[in-house]
Amino acid sequence: MTEFLETPGGRLAYDVTGEGALIVLAHGMGDNRAAYRDLAALLVAAGFRVAAMDQRGHGESSTGWDSYTRTDAAADLLALIRHLGGPAVVVGHSFAGGAATIAAAEEPDLVGAVVEISPFTRAQKVDAGALLSNARYRKGLSLLMGAGLMRSVGLWKRYLDHAYPGTRPEGYAAHIAALDADLRRPGRMAVVSRMGMSPPTDAGARLAGVRCPVLVVEGTLDPDWADPQAEGEGIVASLPAGLGRLVMIEGVGHYPHVQAPTEVAAALLAFLKDAPRA
Repeated sequence: MTEFLETPGGRLAYDVTGEGALIVLAHGMGDNRAAYRDLAALLVAAGFRVAAMDQRGHGESSTGWDSYTRTDAAADLLALIRHLGGPAVVVGHSFAGGAATIAAAEEPDLVGAVVEISPFTRAQKVDAGALLSNARYRKGLSLLMGAGLMRSVGLWKRYLDHAYPGTRPEGYAAHIAALDADLRRPGRMAVVSRMGMSPPTDAGARLAGVRCPVLVVEGTLDPDWADPQAEGEGIVASLPAGLGRLVMIEGVGHYPHVQAPTEVAAALLAFLKDAPRA
């Protein structure tokens, strides 16, 4: 059942299932909370209370917010955690991985652990050499930039098709059809564009200030980086020593939680078992 949290800037949609310690799931740009359906079910079965939120300007949340930065998304996450009664483990995908970092640094008493899935958390530089040698990276970057600059649903769907390499997960076609309908609503692709153009420097600047355990999950075939493992290792190295852990999921792209929810759930639960503050 969809519930709504009214904030000074707009309305956030979310749902809550299960009982136990709180985990909050935040999706990336151009997606909605349904992307976490399978992972959420596995976490509920493991004994957690799971809240999945639509980012501002996405899904059933409202548009018309003043801005769409990772710092804004972090404030939304913290507002939801307060509303639901934290602390919480925050799981953020892509854009929201950076937002989870900021939330943890901003309110350490509300965030017990962070899981960043394919996160855009550090300042990005185009790898010119990889553009020539790595076709997966070249195509991913061109589709991402094209979708953002042209505010094109069609290009965004082509990016998603590229970012889900190999076998499509069950329900993929229905999810993409729902996203297509959602993103064709007035103002929705403008939100995606604004998010895409928001640099992750605000998140990168907070990595050293995080005080809780952090798990970074990367897909080995993620087209958003020339070397996904190196990107994950860079995030871990930017955290205080001993707090970060990297897990690579073989054969998946930018959406490990959708393509391989069982593997991601296993990595997340093992991490939380070891995390002293989670």
